[in-house]
Amino acid sequence: MKLLQITASPVWRGHEQKIIYLYEAYRDNNTFEDQYIVCANNTPIYEVAKEKGMQVIGFDFKSEYDFKFAKQLSKIVKEKDIDVVLMHNSTAHTLAVLSHKFYKMPAPLVLCRTLIRRVDTNALRKWKYNYKGIKKILCVSQAVVDVLKFAVKDHHKLSIIGSVTDLEKFKKQAPNGMLHEQFNIPKDYKIIGNIAAFTGFKDHYTWVDAVELLVKRQAVKAKYILVGIGELEEDIKKYVADKHLNDHIIFAGFRKDIPDLLPEFDLFMFTSNNEPTGGVLLESYACKVPIVAANAGGIPEVIVDNKTGLLAEVGNPVDFADKVELLINNENLQKELVNNGYQHLKDNFTKAVISQKFYEALKEVAQNYKR
Repeated sequence: MKLLQITASPVWRGHEQKIIYLYEAYRDNNTFEDQYIVCANNTPIYEVAKEKGMQVIGFDFKSEYDFKFAKQLSKIVKEKDIDVVLMHNSTAHTLAVLSHKFYKMPAPLVLCRTLIRRVDTNALRKWKYNYKGIKKILCVSQAVVDVLKFAVKDHHKLSIIGSVTDLEKFKKQAPNGMLHEQFNIPKDYKIIGNIAAFTGFKDHYTWVDAVELLVKRQAVKAKYILVGIGELEEDIKKYVADKHLNDHIIFAGFRKDIPDLLPEFDLFMFTSNNEPTGGVLLESYACKVPIVAANAGGIPEVIVDNKTGLLAEVGNPVDFADKVELLINNENLQKELVNNGYQHLKDNFTKAVISQKFYEALKEVAQNYKR
C-alpha cells in the first residue's frame, strides 16, 4: 500500500509535527510500500521533511481553488500509484477534492481534522466535507467530532484518533537550570510556563490575569514564562505592561529547543479555551511536568482531572490561580499526577499507538475502495 499525505500549511505547529511523526513511524516499521509528503514550497514542513530525508514533493499554488495544481496532484497520485490520500489542512482538503472531482484522481480521500470550528457556514464548505470521495474523517477528539456533525451528513465517516507525541524526542525529565541561567532567574524561584501561539483561543489574557492574582497573593515564589509568537503577541505584552507585571512575566519568543526547555518548568499552566487536544500537554506528560489546564474542548480527553493533572474553569483566573497554588505547593500531588500522566501518555498517545490507529483506518479505506 502506498500513502500520500498532503498539506498546504505555511506554519509549523502540532498538526505539521504529526505529519512528520506519522511518516517516521511508517518508515521505521516498513508499514507502507511507499509514502510521500506533498506540501507547499518554502514552508517549515517542507524544510523539516527534506532535512530528514523524506520523500517530499513541493508545490506552489495561487489559491485554495488552484485548478492547475489540482490537475498536477491527480497526475502525481497516478504516477506514484498511490492507494490512499491523507489530507491535513483546509486548503489541501479543497485542492484534493477538486483533483478527485475534476481530474479523476484514482485514490480515495481521508481527512485528518484537528480544529474545533464550525464548517457549515456556507454551501461550498458543506459540499467539500460531504464529498463522496472522502471515505473517513479522522478527528483528534470528540470535541472535533461534535462540531463537525453540524455539517457532515454521514456521521459514520467520523472517528476519533487522538493527538500524538514522540517519547524519543522528549527524554529529558529533570531541569538543569537552563532557563534560570538564560533569564537570570534566582535559583530559589519556581518557573511556571506556557507554550502556545499568541492567538485568540489560547486565551493569554486569562493566563496573565491568573499570574496577577498569584503575584498579589505572594504565595508562590516564581517567574512566569510565555513561549511562542503570534498575531496577538504585542497586545499581550501591552496587557502585561498595563498590569505592571513586566518584572514577573518573561516573553521567551519562538523556541526550537522545546524538548530541552519544557522540563525546566515546575508547572505548566494552559488557559486555551477551545483546544482540540493540546499536543503540548502530551509533551508535558513526557517531560513529567505538572499541569493545570482549562476544562475546554478536547483537553478533558487528555487530562484526567485529579489523576493526571488539574482542570480549571475556562476563562476563570481565580480558579487557575487556586489550582496552581495548590499544585505548586504540594510535591506529593505533583509526583502522583506526573507519574499517572506519563503512563496515560504511553497507553494512549505515543507515536506507535497513534500511527497504528491511522494505519488501520487508511488500510480499511484503501481495501474497500473501488477504482
